Amino acid sequence: MSSSKNGGAPKPASPYARFIPREELNSFAAWKPGALSGNEGAPQAPVQRAEPPAPPAPPAPSPEEQLAAHVKAARSSGYQDGYRDGLVALDGFKQSYAAQITAQLGAIADSYSRQLDALQQEMARALAVSATHLARQIVRSELTQRPELVAAVAQEAIDTLLRSAQHITLRVHPDDHALVAQGAADVLEARGGRVISDADVTRGGCVVESDIGVIDASVETRWRRVAASLGCDERWNGTPPRDEEDDADDERGAA
Repeated sequence: MSSSKNGGAPKPASPYARFIPREELNSFAAWKPGALSGNEGAPQAPVQRAEPPAPPAPPAPSPEEQLAAHVKAARSSGYQDGYRDGLVALDGFKQSYAAQITAQLGAIADSYSRQLDALQQEMARALAVSATHLARQIVRSELTQRPELVAAVAQEAIDTLLRSAQHITLRVHPDDHALVAQGAADVLEARGGRVISDADVTRGGCVVESDIGVIDASVETRWRRVAASLGCDERWNGTPPRDEEDDADDERGAA
């Protein structure tokens, strides 16, 4: 007993107590739970995982919640419709306003053009009147300084008559009688005319009478033609035209 405990041979070590080198392993296989039941070679059925449970259905909304949802949807739809209609109305207002402004600007431009035309016509008339006034003063000064020009006027008036005209009579102002008789003597003799003094004829002019017509070469008539060519109706003596005189007489008679 004592020898086995103290000096006897040691116990052999357990085969599971040592490390087995890789060279000593001929074959090995992974252990499966079915090896103990004898179904080692049977095919294993695939493991099926359990489906997670379906989430619980949400609770049905209450009538208040349904009403609030309908109100919210109606508000959203009304806002979208109102916004769209507002854009359409704004676009229509812009077009209408632009058309109105264009029409107003066109009317202002037309009015401005008419006023400008009227102003231009008034300025042209005023200029023509001023020109006739100035020309009248020049002609009067010329007739005063050169009275012999009446002879040239008389000769031109006689030449205007046809060659077949007879019984030619030349009426001039008494102060121009001698000037015309001397300056137009050749023409009067050739046409068989005579000179007669007439106080109704203004100095510087004459009137030629014949059997075929009358040539009015008075200062008043010649001046009226010149003024008409300038676009105004200015009399030689500065009096208004006959129709204006008649209107003035009617106004005085009515008063």
